[in-house]
Amino acid sequence: MDPTTPADEQAPKLLDFQQERIRTLHYTWIAFFMTFYVWFNMAPLSTTMLDNVGWLTDEHIKILLIANVALTIPARIIVGALIDRYGARIVFSGLMVIMALPAVVFAFGNSFMQLLIARLVLSSVGAGFVIGIKMVAQWFPPKYIGRAEGFYAGWGNFGSAFAAMTLPWFAITVMDGWFNLGNNSWRWAMAVNGLVMGTYGVMYYFLVRDVPVGKTLMTTKKTEPMMVTSYGDLIQYVVWSFPLMGALGVLAWRVSNVKIDGDPVISSTVLYLIYAVLAFVYISHVYKTLQINLPYLKAGVPEEEKYHWGSVAALNSTYFANFGAELAVVSMLPAFYENTFAPLERSPGRVLVTATVAGVVAASFAFVNLVARPLGGYLSDRMTNRKRTMLIYMLGIVIGFFLMAFIGKWDGSIDADGLKTVIPSFGGVTWLVIAVAITIFASVFVQGAEGATFAIIPMINKRMTGQIAGMAGAYGNVGAVIYLVIFSLVDSKTFFFVLAGGALLSFIVTLVMLEEPKGAFADELDVHEAEAS
Repeated sequence: MDPTTPADEQAPKLLDFQQERIRTLHYTWIAFFMTFYVWFNMAPLSTTMLDNVGWLTDEHIKILLIANVALTIPARIIVGALIDRYGARIVFSGLMVIMALPAVVFAFGNSFMQLLIARLVLSSVGAGFVIGIKMVAQWFPPKYIGRAEGFYAGWGNFGSAFAAMTLPWFAITVMDGWFNLGNNSWRWAMAVNGLVMGTYGVMYYFLVRDVPVGKTLMTTKKTEPMMVTSYGDLIQYVVWSFPLMGALGVLAWRVSNVKIDGDPVISSTVLYLIYAVLAFVYISHVYKTLQINLPYLKAGVPEEEKYHWGSVAALNSTYFANFGAELAVVSMLPAFYENTFAPLERSPGRVLVTATVAGVVAASFAFVNLVARPLGGYLSDRMTNRKRTMLIYMLGIVIGFFLMAFIGKWDGSIDADGLKTVIPSFGGVTWLVIAVAITIFASVFVQGAEGATFAIIPMINKRMTGQIAGMAGAYGNVGAVIYLVIFSLVDSKTFFFVLAGGALLSFIVTLVMLEEPKGAFADELDVHEAEAS
């Protein structure tokens, strides 16, 4: 490396803390890590909650887990607009500080309604991911954006796995063993990580700045719907906005089918009221979108402000098919391995794939994330065409899930839920090892595709990076909702075929609609301009 090359144009060195951009990257992935740690702090403690709270039931836990993703979809859209208006630093700090409150309320809730409301509000903390995408994009030039975003997302996303690994130990060993908090140990474990997040939220505000010295933060004039640059794009935007509300309707329908003491959690009257509210929100969004875009289009869009909205649509589909699939697979993978390989014994009467073994296999998805997602961003930087990189990853997902569908086979019987029973395609430990290898292969492409997706998003329209990242991020949650609902209706083998089909459809959408971004490998950091006013 030429020593005369400016630091901002040199390849990023992740341990060179003398560079402010490297410090900002680390401070930001830690913030993302904390939001995901808190977001996923219930699942690893759910059995402890059931043991220590007499009135809590399995049905309550199911509803709370659904509530944990309910508002993430609209929150990512709203937060995306806020960071384009006010900047990533203040929004990330504010999110961590504000979300610490429902985290503590949930920890000490003494009724199901308190837990439900707190969890619904807390689900908004999942929007933290899109904030860092904007922050990182403002500190790294296009030629290095993929690896920087991939590192940020890969290590930050590990917060969910780290919560699963450490929270039970923290509750049992620290809160109970050291402080003798007994049945309240799980409560204090949750409360402490919420308070730590809130404290870091205050620190983050003083640790980072939005843009490097000498640059001015690029913002939008108002917090409002996305601006488009053609009438065709306007139609696309309206159409692609519908699934964001539709997924919330699917969630409401799913909750309405859960009963507690014989009564549905959501009555038919309340369900239709929710549908009506969602319809009103969508119609209002369409009205506001038309209100701000039609005069803008009628006046004529300056050439320098035009961008390709089809690329937004394509990346919505890729994140639906990769991150949505990841959330769904992580949710079902432990049970899949435990149930499918139940016939496999290490000795007579001793099952080989226990719940612990199945959990370790499922955790491979999260561990692979540490490397696979940064690798996806890195390859997007290194290869000469970001679109081609994206297509290769999506094709890899198709192949990966198609192969996972052949881990098991139908044995011709029907299980207690009325679904076809799946058993190993072949006997012996060797097939189990091959099955794990296939799972890791699929995981590498799923999470690498996530890194490749967000290596492109900051380049579509720099002024609206937050909104574009927010919409794509929300589509990841939409994918999780749709896939998990489908999984509740089909057997595991069929489900993997569905995931492969979803990735194939996204591959086609990407092939047709994604446009290689201009300046995708530029040396200079050009994401900062004078503030729009």
